[in-house]
Amino acid sequence: MNFAPKPNRTKAAHEWLDYLRDSEGLGGILAKTEDLVKLKIALKAALFELDLDNLASKIEAGWRSGSQNELFLLVSGASIATRLQQVLPSLINELAKKGVVCTTIKVRLKPASPAWEIKPREGHQAAQKPKGFNAVARASWESLVEKLAPDSDLRKAVERLLQSKPK
Repeated sequence: MNFAPKPNRTKAAHEWLDYLRDSEGLGGILAKTEDLVKLKIALKAALFELDLDNLASKIEAGWRSGSQNELFLLVSGASIATRLQQVLPSLINELAKKGVVCTTIKVRLKPASPAWEIKPREGHQAAQKPKGFNAVARASWESLVEKLAPDSDLRKAVERLLQSKPK
């Protein structure tokens, strides 16, 4: 196999801030990030004025793409969204006092992260299932058998279940 030779590197390394400040490079991203930080600070101050500063950490704010006057708030719970919906006019006024010009605010729920996590099996023991009932389950089934009529089909089924499951 033949590989192409590596080109000579004659360019010197630049400071990373130079790339961030460059208008054609990452300068736009830096400017937007700074604007978002200012927006979050103003939003936190406005929420503090409305006595809702406990919600500030649960809200992600951003401008809707294409419109600089429409603020977009992403929240984690329906109760937070409902509470924000109730104070939207006051929140718009407080943000205006802080220098943030917005005409409308949209509140949306964040998609919930899955509550379960998939983990790989560890060894052969993880694949084994319990073979019988634990003491509490067995006592519960036995108390059910005592309450059922002697000629009941359900009683017969529960007795077969108890006989098939070892202690």
